[in-house]
Amino acid sequence: MTRTLAPDEAGLAEAARLLAVSELVAFPTETVYGLGGDARSDRAVARIYEAKGRPSFNPLIVHLPDLAAVERIALVGPKARALAAAFWPGPLTLVLPLRAGAGVSPLVTAGLETVAVRIPAHPLAQRLLMAFGGPLAAPSANPSGRVSPTRAGHVLEGLTGRIAAVLDGGPCAVGLESTILLADPEPVLLRPGGVPVEAVEALLGETVATGGDAGKPTSPGQLASHYAPEAAVRLEATEAREGELLVGFGAVKGRLTLSANGDLVEAAARLFDTLREADRLAGPDGRIAFAPVPETGLGRAINDRLRRAAAPRG
Repeated sequence: MTRTLAPDEAGLAEAARLLAVSELVAFPTETVYGLGGDARSDRAVARIYEAKGRPSFNPLIVHLPDLAAVERIALVGPKARALAAAFWPGPLTLVLPLRAGAGVSPLVTAGLETVAVRIPAHPLAQRLLMAFGGPLAAPSANPSGRVSPTRAGHVLEGLTGRIAAVLDGGPCAVGLESTILLADPEPVLLRPGGVPVEAVEALLGETVATGGDAGKPTSPGQLASHYAPEAAVRLEATEAREGELLVGFGAVKGRLTLSANGDLVEAAARLFDTLREADRLAGPDGRIAFAPVPETGLGRAINDRLRRAAAPRG
């Protein structure tokens, strides 16, 4: 059975106890719910891959409480340090050189010499990290390739019976996963997310290149087909075709909408909830059409998730 733990001292203590014996506990971050396991434990990390059905060549993000904890497992260059000062705690993941003797399970890094790290802003995530006292490997708490969870109930829909517990902290505020960057020597965007790339470029005073290989990921979040509902997905739709459920945005009205006012922050926060609801309404052989979303700010991350949801499924 998968238990639901309250966001109080007793719930946190039990979550920390389970993590200390290599069990898995899902917990809220400001982006989505993460599936936490001790990043130092081969057994715990192997359980994460097993519970999610995640390919073992797809590395995991390590969550830490502060920069000092990051520096115990990774080397932080000058641009990474500037980004950390500006955006941590928050929805930014940095891919950094792995420090020798870091003690992180090699399953976390999928054999790479880098490690993806972030400091979450969610107060319950911070309290859990402090109670546990170690690094937590934590991809999104859903079966691999499926829609990411923004509520405890979403976690239970996909992972009941596969994990020990979920720490219920209510709905996630951002609703999109973190932005993933290589920072030094030159900045490279590996996945758009909760921190718009424009904000990164403004801080660093330079253009951020786009990189990554869906066939051989160098960081989490690079698989081509991901975030997929059961229904087929069509993008850039201004009206529904026969048999489609239209999800609107701004001036394009649909049965559901990401944001009737064209607000990208609202659309980001609603994206995964709306994907789930559209999938339920469309039915097992249904089709979902999404209205165009601007390719600016958080729209870039929203479109990234929608393109992956619409990608051919192997």
